[in-house]
Amino acid sequence: QVQLVESGGGLVQAGGSLRLSCAASGRTFSSYAMGWFRQAPGKERDFVAYITRSGGSTIYADSVKGRFTISRDNAKNTVYLQMNSLKPEDTAVYFCAAEVPGQIPRDDRGYDYWGQGTQVTVSS
Repeated sequence: QVQLVESGGGLVQAGGSLRLSCAASGRTFSSYAMGWFRQAPGKERDFVAYITRSGGSTIYADSVKGRFTISRDNAKNTVYLQMNSLKPEDTAVYFCAAEVPGQIPRDDRGYDYWGQGTQVTVSS
């Protein structure tokens, strides 16, 4: 199994940047594709970004494409989400998750393990 812990959230002004980190335990980190999801108050959890096991391919939600970048460092057992040009509508709790092999990247039902989440708040 994999244990995940997010960090790096905080309060920023619109147009600013944050880098979220997700630290994973376990020797099998590189065996999992990873995703980032977010949930705003009163809203359903939404897909944000996805990265394959090797880091060779990525997928982004239309709302963040061109502004956010997902990456991973398997040697450090860590996945990152670089967030630039932040907007107030990006305000949410951000979660990282480890995917069950063979599932649909955008579907949160395909992820076995989840972190506790980190709050990102963007002021106008």
